[in-house]
Amino acid sequence: MTARESAAESGGMAGFPPGASEDTPVFVISVAAELSGLHAQTLRSYDRLGLVSPGRTPAGGRRYSARDIAVLREVQRLSQEEGVNLAGIKRIIELENQVDALRDKVKELTEEVAAAYAAAEQAAARVHASYRRDLVPVRQETALVVWKPERRRR
Repeated sequence: MTARESAAESGGMAGFPPGASEDTPVFVISVAAELSGLHAQTLRSYDRLGLVSPGRTPAGGRRYSARDIAVLREVQRLSQEEGVNLAGIKRIIELENQVDALRDKVKELTEEVAAAYAAAEQAAARVHASYRRDLVPVRQETALVVWKPERRRR
């Protein structure tokens, strides 16, 4: 399960304040620790290791988003249930983020191609509509002629 899927399934965090999303950093470290089932010191350690990067207040305090909580839960699951070490978990998270970014790029490019295709279809339709109606089509025939030159006498 990806961190994105975990965030979608995380209960109790679905109702965001107006203007907020799952990426809005709102939870102080004690609340994030409680929501993720981890100790606050573990969250600090994970931040230092780069497993999760919470937002910061102007004074430097950590603020965790719902997505951060989902990532923390996934780190805990991978570590405890799957036996993956923290370096492996960091690589998994990086690869999942890369896959998400690539999916977004593919979607964007697919939309661009569809728009270009629609524009080409419209341009072709305009060209076909501009054909002169008073021209008469001419039937073209082809014939094959075999030429056999006469032999020269010496």
